[in-house]
Amino acid sequence: MTLLESEIGGNRPSDPAPGESGDALTLGRRVRERRARLGLTLEQLAVAVDRAPSQLSAIENGKREPRLPLLRSLAAALDSTVDELLMDEAPSERAALEIAVERAQRGPVFRSLGIQPIRVSKATGDETLRAILGLHQEVERLHRERAATPEEARRANTELRREMRLAGNYFSELELAAKQLLDSVGYSGGPVSQQTISNVAEKLGFSLHYVSDVPHSTRSVIDRRNGRIYLSSNLPSRDARAPILRALASLVCGHEEPRNYGDFLRQRVEANYLAGAVLLPEEAAVELLAEARKQRQISMEDLRDAFGVSYEMAAHRFTNLATERLGLQVHFMKAHESGTLIKAYENDGVRFPSDALGNLEGATVCRNWTARTIFGQPDRFNPWYQYTDMASGGTYWCTSRVEKAKEGLYSVSVGVRFEDVKWFRGRETTHRSQSFCPDDRCCREASSDLTRKWEAASWPEAATPTSLLAALPTGTFPGVDSNEVYAFLEAHE
Repeated sequence: MTLLESEIGGNRPSDPAPGESGDALTLGRRVRERRARLGLTLEQLAVAVDRAPSQLSAIENGKREPRLPLLRSLAAALDSTVDELLMDEAPSERAALEIAVERAQRGPVFRSLGIQPIRVSKATGDETLRAILGLHQEVERLHRERAATPEEARRANTELRREMRLAGNYFSELELAAKQLLDSVGYSGGPVSQQTISNVAEKLGFSLHYVSDVPHSTRSVIDRRNGRIYLSSNLPSRDARAPILRALASLVCGHEEPRNYGDFLRQRVEANYLAGAVLLPEEAAVELLAEARKQRQISMEDLRDAFGVSYEMAAHRFTNLATERLGLQVHFMKAHESGTLIKAYENDGVRFPSDALGNLEGATVCRNWTARTIFGQPDRFNPWYQYTDMASGGTYWCTSRVEKAKEGLYSVSVGVRFEDVKWFRGRETTHRSQSFCPDDRCCREASSDLTRKWEAASWPEAATPTSLLAALPTGTFPGVDSNEVYAFLEAHE
């Protein structure tokens, strides 16, 4: 498809509906071309149809549509028919080009740019018009990309997960960057303290500022001009180490403004990875895990307690090191109490639920998996261990814990294939379950007795998520209100 065809072709979201300015533009050009071919001036045609020249000028410029009586008069005066004047096709290639430019300039994307539209006249060259169309097409493409439909974001996420799986979720360059940061401030072992992280920030030329008015759409804000990192004084946890490190990751990793959702997601993964690699240094963490493997007592709780981090960070960090340094293939998942999968990683062959594009996040976890059965356990102090026989074949063992966030409860689970469970604490558990998902009869369909009793009598009202019909967050940094951020920095400078 050529540039011109893509701009003036039908069935585009920006095409006017019948009766709107798109049809008026084509009609106007047909009237003008027919009048010029007959050698009539605008004034002569106006006299012939008993209208003011200004009215006909508005019609020819596509700014007004004539009613049927006037349309009949125009057809008669132009030695044409109403059907000919109302044809969809532009009367010439030049007219098609002019119509495409006018459509572009009247569209919402062009208007959002705040640029004064040009007046298209005979003196406006074809190349100028094509250049305008080309620029408009590129701006429209960027707007569509920034709007990031769920399908586009999911495709980017699926591709990123594939890369992580191929790498065993281990990235040597980020491990090296973390080690260099710790070496630069003289770290010698043990849990990485808040003072150590503060020293890292200072070494990179930044001071830490806790304020109460951090923009609601941000976790932190870096002022690169004045060398400041702003953090909320109302952090959910008193431990600010991870938020500081995630903020510094943009500098350490050399992040630039994300061009698309793929860049945005990759930068987020790298920031989280770097934070984990600093707070659980590779050699120290591997030493602990290797000894635990030797004792057949690998435990996420021990890793958490040894480095003073959250259970989720310990579990995620384990996936970074398990394959590359311990020779273990694993899976990790974070699931909301509603059953929605929030985060997931695997290289051990477990088949996570996914959508048609292969994206995992947002899918519903089987009720019989460890990540869901744990919500029914009264003991929240000890970890929950479970074996699950999968419909796809094979048995997996998982250890899981429930944690709390502002969105509600969620579970964090780490698992391995049956043949690798011998290295883990909790392998002696007698808890066992079966999963036949994606077969709906596994856990999504009610029993036949309950279905017969309630199918005709129930009418639930769905609690529709507010995001159901909304596009994913837009902007250079999706979901971040740049106006709010800039006003915040101005106020604190």
